[in-house]
Formats: sequence, structure tokens, C-alpha cells
Amino acid sequence: MTQPPAGGDTGTPGDPNPQPPPTGGAPPGSAPTAGPPAYPSGTPPYPQPRKRPAVLIVSLVLAAAVLLCGGGGTAAFLALRDSEDGQGAKEPQVAVDGFLKAVYQERDADKAATFVCSAARDDEKIATKVAEVQKYVAQYQNPRFRWPTPTVDNQTGNRATVSARVTMTTADEKVAEQALRFTVVRKTGWWVCEVG
Repeated sequence: MTQPPAGGDTGTPGDPNPQPPPTGGAPPGSAPTAGPPAYPSGTPPYPQPRKRPAVLIVSLVLAAAVLLCGGGGTAAFLALRDSEDGQGAKEPQVAVDGFLKAVYQERDADKAATFVCSAARDDEKIATKVAEVQKYVAQYQNPRFRWPTPTVDNQTGNRATVSARVTMTTADEKVAEQALRFTVVRKTGWWVCEVG
């Protein structure tokens, strides 16, 4: 009786080309069959989930786009909302008239600022102008400031040039005049943006 070949080799003893044992659980000597390999427990192991970097990348790009678009939309909303904090005047000459009243008659820098566009709003400069007017009031006897309705000299789209002539008269009949020209812009209404 011959011993089986060592190491599970098949073939005859002393064969120079021993054959490895067949895989897939087929009995020795049988022909290999096509099909799924046999698993020891009889059921295949659960498949490992495949990592999908493309899905992750696409998700991150979409999330970034939503944040950027949403953030950009929010920033635009805030910029437009904060650009002018109020309604503005209905007409360019109304904005100028309101500004003149606040500066020359009421001498109220905070109120004057409500007629100035945000790009040109400088609280210190407005307060300085109101202080100048206050100085005139202190120097002269009962000065009064008046002006006719401001005149729109030129208006193109959302920009207008408005002129006004401010006259100061005092109780002792002194008179002084100052011609002013305003650049007024329309955003949420009409706003004074430059005085010259």
C-alpha cells in the first residue's frame, strides 16, 4: 500500500511535477467546475461596504455651494438692508430741505444725519457743521435762516443735483447768503450725499 503524498500533493510518488490540490472544495480527481467558490460555512460573508470618495466629494461641494450662495445672499440682503437705515425722502428737493432744516433751524446733528446717505455719513463732520451754525447764532442778534424750496438742477436716473440759497437775517438787519449745491442719490429713497 502506498502512502498518500505529503502536503496534499496529488499525482504519483516521485512525480517531478506534483499538482496542488484543487480549490473550491471539489473532490480530488474531479474536473473543476465554473461557479462561485464554496465557503466553509455554506454562506458567503457579508460584503464589505465600498467607500465612495466621489459621493463624499460631491456632498462637500454641494454643502459649500449652499453655504456660499446662502451666505452671499444673506450678505447681499444685509448690505442692502444696512446701506440706508430709513426710507429716505420721496423727492430729491425734500431730502435737501429736511437736511437744511435739521442743520440751520433745529441745529440737530443726529436728525441731519438721517438725511445723509450712508456712504457720506460722517457724524463728526455733521456735528462740526451744526456747531458752526450754533456759533453764528451766538455771535449775532436773533439770527434766522431761511431758503426757498430747493431746486432740482439736473436729474438722471438715481442721481440729482439740487441747489439752495440759504439766507441768514438778524434782528439788527444784517443779511448773509450762501449758495449750496447738493448731490442727492436714490436708494431706498432720496439721500443727500455731497454738499458743495
